[in-house]
Amino acid sequence: MTTPLNRPEDVVQRGIRSSLIGAVINLLLAAAKCFAGIAGHSFALVADGIESLGDVVSSSVVAFGLWFSIRPPDEDHPYGHGKAEPIAAIAVSLALAAAGVLIAAESISEIRTPHQLPAAYTLGVLICVVLLKLLLSRYVRSVGTAIESTAVKADAWHHLSDAITSGLAFIGISIGLITQNPAADDWAALAASPIIIFNGLRLLRAPVAELLDAAPPKEVELQVRQIAGSVAGVVDLEKCFVRKTGFRYYVDLHVLVAEHLTVRESHSLGHAVEAEVLNHMPQVSRVLVHIEPA
Repeated sequence: MTTPLNRPEDVVQRGIRSSLIGAVINLLLAAAKCFAGIAGHSFALVADGIESLGDVVSSSVVAFGLWFSIRPPDEDHPYGHGKAEPIAAIAVSLALAAAGVLIAAESISEIRTPHQLPAAYTLGVLICVVLLKLLLSRYVRSVGTAIESTAVKADAWHHLSDAITSGLAFIGISIGLITQNPAADDWAALAASPIIIFNGLRLLRAPVAELLDAAPPKEVELQVRQIAGSVAGVVDLEKCFVRKTGFRYYVDLHVLVAEHLTVRESHSLGHAVEAEVLNHMPQVSRVLVHIEPA
């Protein structure tokens, strides 16, 4: 299992792989649902297929964002391109909310338009879709949690929203067939839209916080303090600021040393602290050490 201590390059490859798997599966599901929905006169299933097409785009955006975020620093981007990862997460979250709005608008339109009852076989299609999307969401979420990627986690929610939409479509079509009310599945699609919109907007919180350099989990700072404090010559640690950029962390550390040390000795100690942190925490890209007298 990938842990936060793996190299960022290895972590990104796992995230890209999960996104591409999701994109391929969603493309196949979108084709199946749209075909079955059109042939079976179910707008809820067609709406589900449209959302799956949106999932193809979102998974592709995540894969590109992950790939771009790991590019090395250059003259114009001395801190690297890590911000591409939360930007991709924001794009996916907004796409999810937009899909909810689109489904709501189309559902209302279909409710007002007389149409045929959905075919009974569409229920079988929806059962398969729900099971597959739940499994896919669980897999992608496990990857997102393991590699600490807001973009991959947002992609997992996209898959889960598809499962929710399909589940409500199943309920709506079942009610429609029992009551002979063709609009039941349209109401089901409409009922799914606020859930999708809410989750899309809720998912914006984490990537926006990352773009604003919010502090990462406290465990990261504690680990930095523990490693830096173990270096011989370090009397104490004062300030320790950590910010996350993509899959890398940047650390600002204030180290207290004995006041009788020379500038050269203090400088060497600062490099020793930096090297120790980088050696034990591959996810840390840079450590800025500020030396202060104890």
